[in-house]
Amino acid sequence: MSRSTHVWCPRCGNHGGMSMTKSTGVRVGVVPIAVLAFFAAGCGSERPGTETPAGSPSRAAAVEPSRPGAPKRQVDFPCPGETSGPTPSASAGPTGPAGPPADHYAENHGFKDPIQLHGQRRCEGIAAVKRVKNALEPLRVRKSIDLESARRALASLGYPATGVEVTKVEPGVSFLINASPLCIEGKVNPHFVEADAFGGYPDGTGCEPPRGGH
Repeated sequence: MSRSTHVWCPRCGNHGGMSMTKSTGVRVGVVPIAVLAFFAAGCGSERPGTETPAGSPSRAAAVEPSRPGAPKRQVDFPCPGETSGPTPSASAGPTGPAGPPADHYAENHGFKDPIQLHGQRRCEGIAAVKRVKNALEPLRVRKSIDLESARRALASLGYPATGVEVTKVEPGVSFLINASPLCIEGKVNPHFVEADAFGGYPDGTGCEPPRGGH
């Protein structure tokens, strides 16, 4: 709303004058719109309670989709009757600066390393080793160790004769049991009984180690 005011001007004469228009009104709606724009700028797209705490992974990082075709990793856990938990595997990454090229014997003969057991299969291997040791312990105590007595002791556990291989190794006997998917090998002599379970070889057939090299 405007109001016109007449102001006398000496230089303009009695009849001169200068008109001034004084605005006394207020533009309606200018301030409310500015206020609304201010509050709108301060409001984000996040709703209360959805803020990501500091140091926490984002939703995209927390949910990592499994890659198709990726092998399922088996987790080791304490087995029944095991006095100590599973030994953590060593890291496969390099721990020091790269040195000069070394002998490739280990790399070329790695296919001869037995496959380690993990998960439930590891527990089955521990149980099988315990049964084998218990069956061979009487032979060690009596010091009556030969191929036939060792074969009979292992056959009493239910292993087929075709899956048991015994070899004379003074002063005792070594053995290899093919109980697929488990393999059990060891030896018995007057001093001790040892046995170990594994899952075959990367390039082997059954429980027999592969021959040759890469």
